[in-house]
Amino acid sequence: MNGRANVRVGCFPPVADTDATMLILGSMPGQKSLDMHEYYAHPQNAFWKIMGELVGAHPHLPYEERLRKLTTAHLALWDVLASCERLTSLDSNIRKEQPNDFAAFFDQHPQITHVFFNGAKAEQSFRKFVLGTQKLPPLDFARLPSTSPAHAGMRYAEKLLAWRTVIGSRI
Repeated sequence: MNGRANVRVGCFPPVADTDATMLILGSMPGQKSLDMHEYYAHPQNAFWKIMGELVGAHPHLPYEERLRKLTTAHLALWDVLASCERLTSLDSNIRKEQPNDFAAFFDQHPQITHVFFNGAKAEQSFRKFVLGTQKLPPLDFARLPSTSPAHAGMRYAEKLLAWRTVIGSRI
């Protein structure tokens, strides 16, 4: 044992306009994101590169501009977990999870019909802590490959192809 203790961390507020039709869910921001107060701030995370290709939210743009590009494309962004304990940024280290209040979120964003999970941990946490425990509207769910640099088993081109599903579901 290295003597380090798990630390309780919390997520950011959702990025969403009232006309959002799609929600992208991560599990919990990594340490770099928490330090920078930005979703997907790790430079090796492919999220903003992919969003640049799909909706023009390129990583070189200022953070606020990237968020505007998402919301203009009717995309909302949030995390499944409101808080958790973990030692490192790896999803496998997440413990003592507390989910966000999705019933209230979907009440405030009634046009959302599609939910996309950024990786397996986001989907697993949503199914474990949200489905069946919170009152939700009818939704379509899809798990996409994680944009995390820890998910190195898939090439960028393959991730991008899978993430094109988000644009294909726009109403």
